[in-house]
Amino acid sequence: MKHLALFGATGTIGDNTLDIVRTYPQYYRIAIMTAHQNSKKLIALALEFMPDHVVIANDHHYQEVRDALPATINVSAGENALVDAASLPYDMMISAIVGFSALRPTMEAIRHGRTIALANKECLVAAGSLFMDACATYGATLLPIDSEHNAVFQLWHGVHNRPPHSVTLTASGGPFRTWSLEALYDATPQQAVAHPNWVMGAKISVDSATLMNKGLELIEARYMFNLEPSQLHVLVHPQSIVHCFIHYADGSHLAHMSTPDMRIPLAYAMHYPERLRLDLPPLDLVARGALTFEAPDHTRFPALGLAFAAMEAPSSAPIMLNAANEIAVEAFLGGAIGFMDIPAMIARILEKNAQHSVSSLDEVYEIDHSIRIATKRLISQAS
Repeated sequence: MKHLALFGATGTIGDNTLDIVRTYPQYYRIAIMTAHQNSKKLIALALEFMPDHVVIANDHHYQEVRDALPATINVSAGENALVDAASLPYDMMISAIVGFSALRPTMEAIRHGRTIALANKECLVAAGSLFMDACATYGATLLPIDSEHNAVFQLWHGVHNRPPHSVTLTASGGPFRTWSLEALYDATPQQAVAHPNWVMGAKISVDSATLMNKGLELIEARYMFNLEPSQLHVLVHPQSIVHCFIHYADGSHLAHMSTPDMRIPLAYAMHYPERLRLDLPPLDLVARGALTFEAPDHTRFPALGLAFAAMEAPSSAPIMLNAANEIAVEAFLGGAIGFMDIPAMIARILEKNAQHSVSSLDEVYEIDHSIRIATKRLISQAS
């Protein structure tokens, strides 16, 4: 029996994790369950799975959650409570909190030498080598959940345990893949979150629409797999069947293929190194038809180029990129800025702030905080 700490239980990754737990209750038990502010869903899930500990990050919902759950479940609230929960006993953390706020609890799990199934990409984007160095120092095990990184992990470590010459991550292209540049200026939040292949939350759906999601994944892959920026590439693959390619110096190319279902990489990470049987339709390539690939368009989707540049810049640049993106996406979803303003705001932040090497987590938090303030100010001035 594997005891899981599910950080981000009410999101899409949480939904898929709990589907697997329902299917295989003999293998998994939810020991810890957290949510940001979706108190009603958290209560319903806690009553179903009866974890030992429940955390609601938004402390305004504490009393509601506490009153709804039996006394046998410990309930706490606030950002610090997330960190405290990460230090409790469990076998595996599912790190599925959206955004930079996942960094503190995930780092706490690392300091306790835990196994971490990582769905959150912002931890590695912002903390980079500091994050990976901590994993090595404390003996923590990191297993990727993102479909592309999970695919790289399976091919590299599970099939052919040799460093590749280079790696290509695929991107669906999002809902605006065929839109003209002019049309993108009028794209709405409702259109941006309507992903053609994946069911995801609003923030990551917008990131997919701008291609920033793929940019963040490139930075994540750089640190997770200790690759140079020149070894990482992107192809747009609208069908989302091939999740990555690994290229070797002898001209061999390995590809990982599966239907676009997050339960596949999740189950692999949760049950590693064994594989679970999932009741999914078989991958029928004949019925699927042609699999196509194309180069990303950096003119229509400049966010990807910003991420490439940040990956090659000093280590403060990805922190700035991520912080500015989170604030800009939030503003877009709230109707304060347009779709193409997202990469424009990020570019201005990167231009106005000198980049430098970061040597501590305190610096990471300070840069993130200051860039969020600067981005909000920039958006306010533009409104």
